[in-house]
Amino acid sequence: MSYDFDLFVIGAGSGGVRASRFAASYGARVAVAESRYLGGTCVNVGCVPKKLMVYAAHYQDEFALSRSFGWSVEQKGFNWNTLISNKNTEIERLNEIYKKLLINSGVTLINGHAKIVDTHTVEVEGKQYTAEHILIAVGGWPQIPDIPGREYATDSNQVFFLKEQPKRVLIIGGGYIAVEFASVFHGLGSETQLAYRGDLFLRGFDTDVREHVHQELLKKGMTLRFNCDVQRIDKQDDNSLLITFKDGQTSEVDCVFYATGRRPMLDNLGLENVKVKLDNRGYIEVDDQYQTSERSVLAIGDVTGGIQLTPVALAEGMAVARRLFRKEEYKPVNYDLIPTAVFCIPNISTVGLSEEDAKAEGYDVDVYKSSFRPMKLSLSDQQERIFMKLVVDKATDRVLGCHMVGPDAGELIQGLAVALKAGATKQVFDETIGIHPSAAEEFVTMRTPSTD
Repeated sequence: MSYDFDLFVIGAGSGGVRASRFAASYGARVAVAESRYLGGTCVNVGCVPKKLMVYAAHYQDEFALSRSFGWSVEQKGFNWNTLISNKNTEIERLNEIYKKLLINSGVTLINGHAKIVDTHTVEVEGKQYTAEHILIAVGGWPQIPDIPGREYATDSNQVFFLKEQPKRVLIIGGGYIAVEFASVFHGLGSETQLAYRGDLFLRGFDTDVREHVHQELLKKGMTLRFNCDVQRIDKQDDNSLLITFKDGQTSEVDCVFYATGRRPMLDNLGLENVKVKLDNRGYIEVDDQYQTSERSVLAIGDVTGGIQLTPVALAEGMAVARRLFRKEEYKPVNYDLIPTAVFCIPNISTVGLSEEDAKAEGYDVDVYKSSFRPMKLSLSDQQERIFMKLVVDKATDRVLGCHMVGPDAGELIQGLAVALKAGATKQVFDETIGIHPSAAEEFVTMRTPSTD
C-alpha cells in the first residue's frame, strides 16, 4: 500500500524532533505535526527557561559574596519584566532553530492538532494524511488537583509568563520542579513558602541528599511546610489569595504555584480509534522497541511514563528512527546509570544508585561522605556547605552511585557518569589525581567509609 509518509510524528518536542530529523536523514518521508510550540516542554516551559531563571536567582548570593572579595556593588533591585522579556526572546530564537532543523532535514512541518483516525491515518485541521508508521511524542501537561479555588492557581506552564513577580508565593509539591522554583522565587526576592504533603521532598533521591538540601534551604530563610496540603484557595478583595491548609492553618500569598506532576497529554488524540493500550496510570504502554499494542503506532518520551528527562526522549527518538529506517545501526536505549540534576540553589546532581536503593537491591555497600564549606565562601560569612557521597559495592569495589549537592553539581557529575558507565571502581577513584584546589577533588580523596 502507498502512503503519504513513511513516518508521521505527533508532537515536535525533544523526542519527536529527534525522531523526525534522523528518520528523514535515513531517507524516510517524514511529517511532524505540532499544535503549540516547537521544542516541546523542555525548550518552552521546562528545562531551558527554568535554567535561565535559576541563573538570575543566583545573583543575589553572588552580589553579597563579591563584597568579601573587595568589590563594592550597588544593587538597584531586580526587574522581573526584563528577565521574562529576555527569556521569551531566547525561546523564540530556539523555536526558529528547531523549525530550521526540521525543514533543512527534509521533514514536512504541519501546524495544528493531530488526531489519529485509524491505524495509518492522521487528521490535522480537517486534512487527512496516511503513514506507514505513526509516532506519538506529545509529552505531558501540568495538573492541578480539584480543590475549591483551583482556578486561582498557577501551573508549571503559566509560571514562565507571570506578568508580575509575586511578592509572596506558595509552591505546592515535593518534586524537582517545586524545589527548583522555590529557589528561583526566593533568590529573586519573593517571600517563599514550599508545602509538601510528605515527610520530606525529593522522594527517590538519596536520603542524605534530601536532608542536606532541606537544611540548606532553611539556612537561606525559606519556609518549608511538610505533611501539609491545601484544602482551598480563596481570592480576596485586594486580589491576594487566602490559603487554607488541611490542618486548619492559613496563609496569605500573591501566587499559588502547583508543581504536583504532569499527566500524559492524550486529549483528543484519537486513541479510541486504534488498539493502543494505556497502563493503570494512564500512560501509553509500549514494549522495549517503543511499539504500542497497535502495530503501526509507536510512542516515546513522557507520554509513556518512563524516565521523564529530555536526553532520554532524545535517545528514544533516535532509537525509533534507527530501528525503522536504518536497522543495522539500531541499538536499544540503555537506561542504566542515567545522570540527573535538580537546579535548586544549591544544585543537586546524581548518577547511579542511592544508598537506600543499593541496599534494597541486595548490595553490601561502603558509603563515603564529605561535607565542607567551599573555598569560594571562605572570605565571607555565608555558611552554605557542599555535600558529596559515594556508594560502593564491597564485593567488587565498583562505584554504584555518586551524589552531590553544591555549585555546578550537574557539570561535575556528568563527568563521573562516564566513569560509572565505564565500570569505575573505588580504587580507580583513589588512584586518580585530583585538581587542586577544587571541590571536585573531594570525590577522589575520600578514603574512610562512613560509620553512621
